[in-house]
Amino acid sequence: MDTQQLKSFAVDQGVTLVRVADLDRLRGIETNPPDLLDGFTRAVSMAVALSDAVIETIDGWPTPIYASHYSRVNALLDEAALKVSRAIEEAGFKAMPLPASQVLDTARNMSFLSHKAVAVAAGIGWQGKSLLTVSPQFGPRIRLVTVLTDAPLAPDEPLKNRCGSCTKCTEACPAGAIRNVNTETHYSSRHEALHFERCVHHVREVCAKMEHIGSSICGVCIRVCPWGGKRKKNAA
Repeated sequence: MDTQQLKSFAVDQGVTLVRVADLDRLRGIETNPPDLLDGFTRAVSMAVALSDAVIETIDGWPTPIYASHYSRVNALLDEAALKVSRAIEEAGFKAMPLPASQVLDTARNMSFLSHKAVAVAAGIGWQGKSLLTVSPQFGPRIRLVTVLTDAPLAPDEPLKNRCGSCTKCTEACPAGAIRNVNTETHYSSRHEALHFERCVHHVREVCAKMEHIGSSICGVCIRVCPWGGKRKKNAA
């Protein structure tokens, strides 16, 4: 299967960024079930850029329009992952689309695997201090989905971390959850980067109970990241 053709097909389905991860970079990652990656050699990581205008409505708190946008982008990602999986299968290979946003373990806020970890391994972006994937084109203003496959796709290379000494997300976090610890590649655990329980409490007990929100989202660290605003400045 031609890698570039598959990427172009994904973009035609509404995806903004597409990269391929060699799953050898992710061996040992926690998955549900534990053998999820068995039989697969590649992961197609896809991102959809969030609307700048919607993200700019976040000012310390999520907004109803952000909650709606978040949900619609997840639906778009799931649809694109399904179509990409079908294209791979029609070419004679295995493919498994993983939902963009489905919590399986509520106690630890875990899904099938970390889409962010896959995106970092695929070169969509680097792992920011907030644990979000930060792309050079859109900052953390992206949502992610993953398709596992055994198709012999050409893998992409990870990107260098470019957060540097920036403290914007740390200073803005309403839960005081970001530790302001940098990493060259990825953190040994999410607790190295975050006071994770503070983040979970904030999105579940504060944001999700706000009128007209009803979702465990916040978005403040997405809003303030300087990388998210670079595209607008470059276009000016």
